[in-house]
Amino acid sequence: MSNEDGLDEVDREILFHLRQGGRLTNVELAKRVGLTPPPCLRRVKRLEEAGVIAGYRAVINPEAMGRGLEVLVDVEIYAQDLKSFEEFEETVASYDEVVEFRRMYGRPDYFIRVAVADHAAYEAFLTGKLSCLPAVLRLESHLTMKEIKTNQ
Repeated sequence: MSNEDGLDEVDREILFHLRQGGRLTNVELAKRVGLTPPPCLRRVKRLEEAGVIAGYRAVINPEAMGRGLEVLVDVEIYAQDLKSFEEFEETVASYDEVVEFRRMYGRPDYFIRVAVADHAAYEAFLTGKLSCLPAVLRLESHLTMKEIKTNQ
């Protein structure tokens, strides 16, 4: 069941409702998808065991945690050898300010989403941590004007 071929319409409906509110009780979820609670629970357990549902989490308001400024950073690096890539990735992944980190095909080499309190905190992160890494060739920061859609 690693792809959508193994999911029927009821499974998709269960997943839709769990994405909207992962704290739904089994009774409420069953009502919403038109099942009684026992078969609904069996389906949820099957989806969990198959890895379709990878976990549950709380969506935290970044401002409430003192991280109201998010910056998207494109990074290009000098490195061409695996060891340099691994060292760069290990270092950047360890930074608390980094909330998302991806190696990309093409340019840029990396995409980093950084969450900090304000512009001064971002400048401190950029100049004190990210830009001084030996592998960094170029950084480009992008500040969001308006968040239109996010699937957290």
